[in-house]
Amino acid sequence: MTEGHVGSRPSGAGRSGEIPLPRPLSHIRVLDFGQYFAGPLVGMMLADLGAEVIRIDPPGGPRLHSPATDMLSRGKSSLTLDLKSSDGLATALELVRRADITIENFRPGVMKRLGLGPDELRAANPGIISLSLPGFASTDPGLAPVAAWEAVIAARTGQFSDMGLNRRLMGINPSFTPLPLASAYGATFGAMATLFALGARDRNGGDHIEVPLASALLEGLVYNCEQIEDYPKRYSSAREIELDRREAERLPCDLPFSELERYLDPFYRTYECADGRGFFVGAAGVSGHPQRALRALGLEELARSLPDFDAYLDQKDWPAEWSMRNSPVGERDRERLAGVMKAAFLGRPAREWEEIFGAAKVPGTLQRSTREWLSDPHALASGLVLRVSDPRRGDMRQMGNVAWLADDSAAEKKRPGPTLDDASSRLPAILAEAPRTLRGGAESSGWLEGLRVVDLTNVVAGPTIGSTVARFGADVVSVQPVEPSLDPWGAVTLGVHAHRGKRSALLNLKTHAGREALEKLIVGADAVTMNCTDSQREELGLSIERLRTLNPTVILVQVDAFGGPRRGPKSDHLGYDDLAQAATGVMVRFGGGLATPEEHAHMGTIDVIAGLSACVALGAALERRRRTGQGGVARTSLAAAGNLIQAPFMFDYPGRAPFSEPAGRETRGQGPFYHCYQALDDWMFFAAPEERRVALRAVPDLADLAQETEENLGAALAARFATRDVAYWEKSLAGTSSAVIRIGSLRATRAAALVAESEGEIDLAQATFRVVRHDRHPMGRWIDLVAPNAVRPERGRVFIPGDAPKYGAQTREVLRGIGYAEERVNAMLAKGEAGDSWSENYLPE
Repeated sequence: MTEGHVGSRPSGAGRSGEIPLPRPLSHIRVLDFGQYFAGPLVGMMLADLGAEVIRIDPPGGPRLHSPATDMLSRGKSSLTLDLKSSDGLATALELVRRADITIENFRPGVMKRLGLGPDELRAANPGIISLSLPGFASTDPGLAPVAAWEAVIAARTGQFSDMGLNRRLMGINPSFTPLPLASAYGATFGAMATLFALGARDRNGGDHIEVPLASALLEGLVYNCEQIEDYPKRYSSAREIELDRREAERLPCDLPFSELERYLDPFYRTYECADGRGFFVGAAGVSGHPQRALRALGLEELARSLPDFDAYLDQKDWPAEWSMRNSPVGERDRERLAGVMKAAFLGRPAREWEEIFGAAKVPGTLQRSTREWLSDPHALASGLVLRVSDPRRGDMRQMGNVAWLADDSAAEKKRPGPTLDDASSRLPAILAEAPRTLRGGAESSGWLEGLRVVDLTNVVAGPTIGSTVARFGADVVSVQPVEPSLDPWGAVTLGVHAHRGKRSALLNLKTHAGREALEKLIVGADAVTMNCTDSQREELGLSIERLRTLNPTVILVQVDAFGGPRRGPKSDHLGYDDLAQAATGVMVRFGGGLATPEEHAHMGTIDVIAGLSACVALGAALERRRRTGQGGVARTSLAAAGNLIQAPFMFDYPGRAPFSEPAGRETRGQGPFYHCYQALDDWMFFAAPEERRVALRAVPDLADLAQETEENLGAALAARFATRDVAYWEKSLAGTSSAVIRIGSLRATRAAALVAESEGEIDLAQATFRVVRHDRHPMGRWIDLVAPNAVRPERGRVFIPGDAPKYGAQTREVLRGIGYAEERVNAMLAKGEAGDSWSENYLPE
């Protein structure tokens, strides 16, 4: 949820007379043992940032035979090794001695059995950073042995259940989606962690990092797991109120899709345009956005007539039913507003509205399919989608960088994956190199201890950067305006997670004194984080040149909506999570077609991963600064993150098979061997994508079905699975490369993993899932939040960040820290140049 714009100069446009900086990771060698998605995604991200990545293939080549494998292999060289042979193992260990990072995503114990476990790797190279991406935690006795296919992880964690308010009101549960969220979140955590660990090798030495994909998935869905005690009803949407009513009156949830629109907020929904195309508006909850939306539609008089007052008043003090500064729209005006806006949108085609809304700085976008996005003029112009001349597939278009540095001129010079350089020809030269000698220390410290961050972000994607680096020891100061632009839901309800681990100060950057205080903070900082357009940054007096003048080594970490390494037609357009979903094809995929787009059900789907992607960019910038002493601009965007969560499908070329992967609300799976089935007692997911009929023959109760035709097999399996309970089928396939898993829910996962902070020290590394009840929270209510346990290093320390303070709680402390006397601080507070609170209560009632 961030506003969007790309850099003020194209990628690689340096200042006159400067010597180009090296690529951020050009000094790093990576051995990528990964298969399928999670491991190769990490390797691709690091290769895109300049690392030398050698893909280690088993005899017979990669396990995933798909054009996606070609895309994920860009920038890598390949080497075939039989790791089960003594020669293959010996060669692998010699490569480890000359590498910096290893990546694998096998089941727990596989690398150990091959002779490449963490101890063996560190014996060969004490400075190695080894990354493991198992499906479930290796320390989880119940889940570690499970064949953790992507959908198995999703099903167990709760990704397929209660998928959003629409699906709940329609009574659709479970609902399959092919989006590989676990691999996408896990890979981004993994890439970030390896880069942060590299920077701490002088203290900690080498490190082994485990990122269980299921743990990463639950962290990615943190805002769907958040619970607040006695949560005020003023924040409930019309859909939530209707769900509560039906539950209280024991009414069925069976609404048809056509009836859902009367429960949608007028400023947060899709409208049909003159050409029949959908246009998504996301203009709720930010001061000024609803008014701008109405003015863009030619409804100026209506904009002036609607209530507009301080959203941070308690509801008892409201002068009207709702305020345009606060979502949701009140019941009295909801249908009237939606009707007028629907009529207005029918006056123009969707592409015209996209141009009008973009120019007016209103968050709105044409609904696109994934295929349309891959050919979109902005996606291609900005580098969010790359054109690759592929010898096997011709003119191939594929997802662009996930993270980049603005002055990395080589960021788009990719080698196409299918004709990877064969590393075997270079193997003698590599093995002739001297082994790495870095040993470093043997401390157990946070990777980012000593890092000072000034956080100027809001909502979710931007603040995720600061809350993430805080868990690794960074000192983060959040600077917010004296007068909030976000409503309490966006700032406080989401902020209890997004701003945890930070100190909070309120400064009025429209005043000289407020800007001066900010600049003093920047002078002493290592990084500044922002989610805003470049023009907004310029208005604050924070041009790239000004930042360099204040602090030549500072790193600006910037997140926007539609930014890429180059400028494009939508570079200045604003946007939030749902806007990126609409623009890149996620909504159309989830809803099942252009006529029925739906927001991906789990809130923050793109926001969280965009914040983590920004941390990858920060890690690369820190690594380059460590070598060169130079700061820079580290970037990502919501649209780039939208590409990432669709990675298996983000390619197109002449003759490509139809984009026919599962989509829509009735989807249960991808064929009979990868599907949700109803057992005797509950729903379960059956995954046998490789063994297929071999898996059926291995189970006595299913063996006869191996003879069924593909056409009849789905129905036959459904009937057979319904005869026994889930536990029976789980046991039947245990220990194989196939699996049955009970379909969980986020609610059940949260409840089973919950521990209270008042009970004492919390172990983050044992179970796959961990949720903490913060029962000493400054809000005065308990709050349940997913624990920061996706990243599990052996040597690096991970901290549970402190509770997000009330906004402005540390303003005095922060100002004193930059040398202001108490008298000066008091004067700034009195003049409104600084502030110490937005509201009487932590969360307005």
